[in-house]
Amino acid sequence: MRIESDWIADKALQGVLGCLTTGGHRALLVGGCVRNALMGRAIDDIDIATDARPERVKALAEAAGLKVVPTGIEHGTLTIVAGGRPHEITTFRRDVETDGRRATIAYSDDIAEDAARRDFTMNALYAEGDGTVIDPLGGLPDLLARRVRFVGRPEDRIREDYLRILRFFRFHAIYGDPEAGIDPDGLAASAALSAGIDTLSRERIGHEMRKLLGAADPAPALAAMEASGVLAHTLPGAAAAPLARLVAVEAGAKPDWLRRLAALGGAAAGDALRLSRDEARRLAILRDGIGAATGPGELAWRHGPDAARDILALRFALLEQPPPADAARRIAAGAAARFPVRAADLPGLSGPALGQRLKELEARWIASGFILSREQLLA
Repeated sequence: MRIESDWIADKALQGVLGCLTTGGHRALLVGGCVRNALMGRAIDDIDIATDARPERVKALAEAAGLKVVPTGIEHGTLTIVAGGRPHEITTFRRDVETDGRRATIAYSDDIAEDAARRDFTMNALYAEGDGTVIDPLGGLPDLLARRVRFVGRPEDRIREDYLRILRFFRFHAIYGDPEAGIDPDGLAASAALSAGIDTLSRERIGHEMRKLLGAADPAPALAAMEASGVLAHTLPGAAAAPLARLVAVEAGAKPDWLRRLAALGGAAAGDALRLSRDEARRLAILRDGIGAATGPGELAWRHGPDAARDILALRFALLEQPPPADAARRIAAGAAARFPVRAADLPGLSGPALGQRLKELEARWIASGFILSREQLLA
């Protein structure tokens, strides 16, 4: 099989590959770029595997006039910038020792050893510069069947890095065949070793969950996470059931991982996923709005039209509360409204009394559908 795509013929990419091959080394495209090309998906990053050691890669690239950045040289990785785009070059490796979070590696000249340390069979595919696919572990049938399967024994791959449990569910959500279901061996191993998630940093978990919840439909994967006990270690107290209803309500809208996180619940999602201050604030607005009696117009006035629509969708998903028939009109009115009264309009009041009076006038104005004027409110 060959990759037939314009990106692989790119002059800059061919220049990077050529500086290694003319130096007597192998230079193979690997991982996500090969996987996505074969699945007809967009190419994000370009990774290259080689039998050349890092210092040799650096020397060959600089001799070819290419910029070299030592992004991960301690792990055998350099980045070559060509055509304004980064190309990550990593020497063939094999694991010597792992502790569930990081690995001690040794360089290798064997592509099969390099493939054996990768996570999933669909990521252990390589391609020559002309697009010819190399499949050292027989992963191509898995990719064509959209089957996310660990390389070798799932337990071994997971013990090398417990984040692979979350990657397993994320890859199933994005690349897997929903009709075929999740790989049972991978699911069983993830369930058995789910406590290993507790050893991971919250930053790594949060980064992975953002990607998972951003999939077109992560609901089946989250349901499998809950059934296997993985979700309890990732987001204590979360429940997956409302997510399927939310995805249905979204009706093709752009996926929003934070809106979906609000549907899952969980008492301490901000701490569990290390949310930024802005993310935590938005999550609190969404969650507080679910159970409040605030109408669509007021939600839009206080938090903006996007938050209002999100909260109405979440109410339907969690409370089975359909939005009002005129929700769109009320959201538009609230988003455009401007409260006409200011503190200066109440010169006889100050302190708590002033705040209370402004609050009363604001409530009347909102109840009127944002129609009452300044004069009418002050009369």
